[in-house]
Amino acid sequence: MKVAVEKQAIIVPGFRFSGVACGIKPSGKKDVALIVSDIPATAVAAFTTNQVKAAPVLVGQQRIKSGHLQAVVVNSGNANASTAQPGLRLARDTCTLVGQTLGMPESLVFPSSTGKIGVLPPWEKMTAGIRAACEALSPGGFWQALAGIMTTDAFPKAAVRQVLLGGRTVTVAGMAKGAGMINPNMATMLCYVVTDASVERSALQRILDACLPETFNAISVDGDTSTNDTLLILANGLAGNRTIQRNSGKDFSALKAASGEILRDLARLVVKDGEGATRVVDIFVREAKTATDAQKVARAVAYSPLVKTAFYGGDPNWGRIACAVGYAGADVDQDKLDIAVGEVPIGRNGMSTGGENERKAALVMRQPEFAITIDLHRGRAGAHVVTSDLSVGYLRFNSAYST
Repeated sequence: MKVAVEKQAIIVPGFRFSGVACGIKPSGKKDVALIVSDIPATAVAAFTTNQVKAAPVLVGQQRIKSGHLQAVVVNSGNANASTAQPGLRLARDTCTLVGQTLGMPESLVFPSSTGKIGVLPPWEKMTAGIRAACEALSPGGFWQALAGIMTTDAFPKAAVRQVLLGGRTVTVAGMAKGAGMINPNMATMLCYVVTDASVERSALQRILDACLPETFNAISVDGDTSTNDTLLILANGLAGNRTIQRNSGKDFSALKAASGEILRDLARLVVKDGEGATRVVDIFVREAKTATDAQKVARAVAYSPLVKTAFYGGDPNWGRIACAVGYAGADVDQDKLDIAVGEVPIGRNGMSTGGENERKAALVMRQPEFAITIDLHRGRAGAHVVTSDLSVGYLRFNSAYST
């Protein structure tokens, strides 16, 4: 069951949330957030594939190995990335302070940061923010916590589902931030999913592994993979359902479906909020020789600055898309290449279909969301990537991000 998150509070039994402002952001907006489970929760995570990893990512990768966490502390405004040993100390000290304040082992506290790379969060402000966030914790604080993790986001990103597992109503809710530096292999974002379901860690890991390739690893805004990407799922088991195991049949499938819907909704919202973005575009590749070929083609088209600027201008430029297909490194026969915008074919058998179809396709491309379908006619494999256009707004924002 899908819940209209924009019209109601989000309550997940056994979880409390908070978001406060401590002055890290010059704007005075919320910049410290906490997510806390009443009891240690089963935990799994995925992180950036960038080899330059932020300090909280390095600490988080160690903490997640135990399979259990109880609290997440996030600061926004400064990424605590490329900050060397001082950054690692600050990430660990952040966890220590949360643990001491809330009376839990610091090993159960997980840190995240987001914002400008190369800047160390100010410890004095962090200290005040963490203490205030601990005091503000509330079951109804979901939206405050979400506000605390946002940076360049134009709007908050949340999703929630309720599902019956063994006769028990279970809630799954997620929040995410991200707008720029968005690319597959964990897109530039933070995402936290919490649920009161009882589920073994191996089953939860299997759910994450199954959902990630089709959600956050299938989106792109600008081709940049960040230093801080983190996706964390916490399950505290307080719903009292029979514990879901790796092969638990319909309950496992139901939780997997709900989690997949949450991650898919959040990933799409991240693309929709791409800095300066005016359009969301689904790239579908069909009849590729292999799945790898299909992915190569989809991502080449999704990454191409020329294609993305054509999306912004509403220009159904067959040649730009065909060019990206050709340099993707896949097995392609240009004489069999078909390309469509929505239902309108703009290229067939390696040739443009002409001006009338281009005019029809241009009308489709005026819509805020549309699809590009690429048929290679080389096999049976396919791929899907969600991307955005590349606008002057993106250039304006990122040409002066630091100043």
